[in-house]
Amino acid sequence: MSDRLSASFDNYVEEATSELDCFTYGVHHHGEGVCLLVRLGTHRLLLDCGLADISSLSEDMGRYSSEPGVPLPVDAVLVSHAHPDHARGLLELHQAFPLLPIYASEVTSKLLPLNWLESEQSIPQFCQALPLRTPVELKENLVVELYPSGHLPGAVAILLTYMTPQRTYKLMYTGDFFLSNSRLVEGLRLEELRGLELDVLIVEGTYGTSRHPHRRHQENQLAERINRAISEGYSVLLPTPALGLGQELLMLLRSHHHFTGRDIDIWVDGAVAVGCDAYLELLPHLPSSVQNFARHQPLFWDERVRPRVRRLQPEQSSDVGKSPCIILTDSTTNFSEYYQSQADRWLIIIPEKTEIKFDEQSLKGSIVETYLLAQHSDAPGTTQLIHNLRPQHLVFIHGSPSYLADLTSLEELQNRYHVHSPAEGILVELPIGDTFLQPAAPDTNYQGELTELGAVVTITFPDTMTTDPRWRQFADTGLVEARWQGEDLVLRGLSPRELIHQTSDRYNWSEIDCCGSCKYQRGQRCWNPASPLYNFKVTLEGYCPAFERVPDHPDNQ
Repeated sequence: MSDRLSASFDNYVEEATSELDCFTYGVHHHGEGVCLLVRLGTHRLLLDCGLADISSLSEDMGRYSSEPGVPLPVDAVLVSHAHPDHARGLLELHQAFPLLPIYASEVTSKLLPLNWLESEQSIPQFCQALPLRTPVELKENLVVELYPSGHLPGAVAILLTYMTPQRTYKLMYTGDFFLSNSRLVEGLRLEELRGLELDVLIVEGTYGTSRHPHRRHQENQLAERINRAISEGYSVLLPTPALGLGQELLMLLRSHHHFTGRDIDIWVDGAVAVGCDAYLELLPHLPSSVQNFARHQPLFWDERVRPRVRRLQPEQSSDVGKSPCIILTDSTTNFSEYYQSQADRWLIIIPEKTEIKFDEQSLKGSIVETYLLAQHSDAPGTTQLIHNLRPQHLVFIHGSPSYLADLTSLEELQNRYHVHSPAEGILVELPIGDTFLQPAAPDTNYQGELTELGAVVTITFPDTMTTDPRWRQFADTGLVEARWQGEDLVLRGLSPRELIHQTSDRYNWSEIDCCGSCKYQRGQRCWNPASPLYNFKVTLEGYCPAFERVPDHPDNQ
């Protein structure tokens, strides 16, 4: 296998030497969006078109025509979901090739127009809807099947099956996926995908090897911070993308115990409000719990039930914030228009690891913080999906190059799969070995015993654990760290370097109450669930009200 530069679409066709390969027009390394050209035998398909500028795509397809009787550049375009980084180039592509079939789920086909709200021309209905969980023959010997993938209403993982007299090939593209349930979307169901016998899995790696707290814990942390700000007399501004996160936040604020029945106003402005209207049209496609909620009170717009949810009109902008309130608005908005006279009484909370660009001038004078409300699976979720599907080839896209490099270097992946992480403009050949032996699902569970003796808890495991090559690193110092992860207790071996680092960090800051001398600071990260900094990287001189000094610190003697 090799990842080779391809100069043009023609070269891509001419250089193809295997039944399956993939050319990367965009892999979302630096915000350019996702656009992949995959070939299965004689068939060529475009997966998503999130390019802001499709000129490279148009130039490569220039010798083709949209006239009847002239070959189309690809057999079809398949769209995973309606977010701009996967869909914003579709309208321009349709205008260039009106006869080119574009397919997506029914919900995605209805959400796509939200990508072109600023367009002065009417948006044609150019996307054809495909049913979920139903095989559809696109071309002879080529079948597509869509599976809900979480993340956003209508988002799907795309399974392609190509049949030849010699064998059947299967390729799956996840788009953006999320295993956890969120407020308005059910997570991807692994049980639907087991046993597919995949040859190729093209999967996102947005969060790299990061591990996240449980989704509900993330929501509670954010709700607690907003609640504290409101109680202290601050108004809260939540800038979000128009589709997905904004509606999730609004549903959280409407249903969380900190806010239900509370006498405050939640204002929704701009494209976020348009996205809410679009969700209302899709109510039959939302989870049953959401539909049940909507039977008793409006899903979004409601001025009767507290907290009141209102659409913000332009003439009202100068009046909001005179008493504590919450505003959800476009990430591109000039925020200063909301707090013209009291900037110091506003808290602006921005999504962590966001690609949103903010006008720094509009943030001036206000308090700015970040929060985590993940929309993608973290490393355990990503590897769980991979190990359930067990493909021959694994292609990582959608994430910073450093994050994707962390994923591709994982030993548990390197040892079992052919792993690729191509940059933009790369031809990835995907040769399939007829005699390739799928590795058996690893059995890494060990049963032990727990004994409580006074103030000491002892956990014993069988010595078969020590035969694993990872044991030497785990047991190197003989010290372990334990922490709760949901209902599970996670053990981690401490390395010599980490012990030295922790010791020097803590004792250098011994004279003051700060993160450097806090017992919950390890590796410059906070591990105190009661702290607003929990799971965040902290500076050693930082401080929060949940500070607790290291028990055996010299100052405590």
